[in-house]
Amino acid sequence: MNWEKIEIINQDGEKVDAQAPIIISASRSTDIPAFYADWFVERWKKGYIRWKNPFNRVPLYVSFNKTRVVVFWTKNPKPMMKHLPFLKEHIKNFYFQYTLNNYDNEGYEGNVPPVDNRIKTFIELSDQIGKKHIIWRFDPMILTDKIDVTNLLSRVKNIGDQLQNYTNKLVFSFADISIYNKVANNLKKENIAYQEFTEETMHLFAKGLQELNKTWKFKIGSCAEKIPLEQYGIVHNKCVDDDLMIELFSYDKPLMDFLGHKSTPIQTSMFPDDQATTELKKDKTKKLKDKGQRELCGCIFSKDIGQYNTCPHECVYCYANTSKESARNNYKTHKANPNFDTIIGI
Repeated sequence: MNWEKIEIINQDGEKVDAQAPIIISASRSTDIPAFYADWFVERWKKGYIRWKNPFNRVPLYVSFNKTRVVVFWTKNPKPMMKHLPFLKEHIKNFYFQYTLNNYDNEGYEGNVPPVDNRIKTFIELSDQIGKKHIIWRFDPMILTDKIDVTNLLSRVKNIGDQLQNYTNKLVFSFADISIYNKVANNLKKENIAYQEFTEETMHLFAKGLQELNKTWKFKIGSCAEKIPLEQYGIVHNKCVDDDLMIELFSYDKPLMDFLGHKSTPIQTSMFPDDQATTELKKDKTKKLKDKGQRELCGCIFSKDIGQYNTCPHECVYCYANTSKESARNNYKTHKANPNFDTIIGI
């Protein structure tokens, strides 16, 4: 899909062409709420960003003029929370994908706050935006010589027991380390004896998760996983999710038109004047799967505005950074030049 092009004036006073996406992803490539919240808000005020293609470094202007939804991805939304009044006033619709893992003892996420702090932040954010607007991700699920399925489930339970009243959904993925040479090499450098999930351990984990969910009553989805787990109440997830957008933002006609969503009244009573018995039949007329993502990814089309090598969370299984050093240095560059229209600032 190609987004509509519009003409904008950049901060140098030049007329330039810009993409005008309906849906913004912020971001799969870096943690904008954690490290670039101030930058994001300032760029939203300016009305555009300059995004650099990671393969050829050619800049592309992205306008927010027609944006109807922003999907935030983060492991620490705390720095963005001071901007919630601005987001609520100026961004038509948004929701958060909040990755909240517990690998504190192992130090697998070297620069994230302690898990207890992140749980408190999750609850605070949920209270402010509503639990339907915040999705809990435990991603990735990783097995090592010290973390087996039982231990992993106990970590999930600890968090889930505290979040059960603050979200409706849990999304997870199994660590697919073998398909990312960069990740495998980084784990070896850290002397982490990881173990690939097998079909047997996947089913064992899913069965344990189903048992835990008898208490939580979450919707549970797997992210970009081939294995069918519906027998455990686990669906194939869409993180950039048109169904969720329809549920949350059905009042937004331009967004519904883009999604191809139409609601048709259905009379369920023999008495036509009984309005209480009128229901809506929901039809989607468009297929919007993002073909730029992995084959098994269920997300619909969006424009991601992040940049690789800019997230200093220092997660050992990160696929978006060449190295911890490159991400750390690019973040320092940004902090020294926060007013640039790109994240990196160069």
